[in-house]
Amino acid sequence: MAHDLSAVCSGFTGAGKFVSGIPYGTGHINDTYKVETDKNTLIVQRVNTSIFQQPEELMDNFVRVTSHIGKKLAGTDSADKTLAPLFNAEGKPFFRDADGNFWRSYIYVDKARTYDIIENDTQAFEAAAAFGRFQNYLADMEGRLFETIPNFHHTVSRLDALKAAVAADKVGRLKEVSAEVDFVMAREKDCGVLLDLQAKGEIVERTTHNDTKLNNVLIDDATSKGICVIDLDTVMPGLPHYDFGDMVRTGTSPAAEDETDLSKVRMRFEMFEALLRGYLSAAGKFLNPLEKSLLPFSGKLITLEIGIRFLTDYLSGDVYFKTKRPGHNLDRCRTQLKLVSSIEEQFDAMRKLTDSL
Repeated sequence: MAHDLSAVCSGFTGAGKFVSGIPYGTGHINDTYKVETDKNTLIVQRVNTSIFQQPEELMDNFVRVTSHIGKKLAGTDSADKTLAPLFNAEGKPFFRDADGNFWRSYIYVDKARTYDIIENDTQAFEAAAAFGRFQNYLADMEGRLFETIPNFHHTVSRLDALKAAVAADKVGRLKEVSAEVDFVMAREKDCGVLLDLQAKGEIVERTTHNDTKLNNVLIDDATSKGICVIDLDTVMPGLPHYDFGDMVRTGTSPAAEDETDLSKVRMRFEMFEALLRGYLSAAGKFLNPLEKSLLPFSGKLITLEIGIRFLTDYLSGDVYFKTKRPGHNLDRCRTQLKLVSSIEEQFDAMRKLTDSL
């Protein structure tokens, strides 16, 4: 569907007159464009309100987080940046077009870019350190953010959804995925570990990003430093382990998330070490000893959880994640489960490294 980006730009004060716009990024959920105006280069996004059903609350979170970090950075010599949202004539950080679409826009961060697959351990360290600093900046933010997607990383609920999809077999695909379902069910006990510890008060809810794919950190072109965390839709209350676990999931394998040749999928230990050291360089300031010890497990858990989500969507007829080919969600699921196996094979070494730090 074509969108009238000129009309969207006119809805934001100070955006400038629309000149050109192109699709941007590789996200699964929102429609994102890089837009040139006569005043600025912008990122303009149509928020998927089927997924984010309370978009005004989402943008309230967005503004609270970016303004809090912005105040922390003001007057410092830090290279870190935060996103700068634009506002409409009523002072709201969004615009609704004539068709009811919900749009937001922020200033494009120049001379930096993201990487879908981290190329070396230096990039891994820097991206993980950026996410650690992001959490650290928000550690003293007052008040609890809205939950933009309730139970987003509630792994037990994700497993329950898979069980329901298996029972329904809505589009007749269950016969194709019996091995994948069995793999997940064999690890059912893992799904509640962090939630049980949280319920006991042994690990602590904090403000977290909750979608820490490493392509959600901008890497500075000149210095190769991680300078800005982006894609803030799921910033909300959560466990730090969800953030670190998704870094392991997205940053340690040399293969793409939808790779069909599973022989290419593995956890590179050197990348895990870089992520761990980078993350702890900042997050080590607020994590308790038990929380630190659970970081290797979080990599396995979140990889398993995302595999569960892709498998559930496949069984449900591909209704959540955008797909580009038949079986796309199943391919994604299989890469996650293969990565879980690779993590399990190296788990003792991961724990030993964590203990040593």
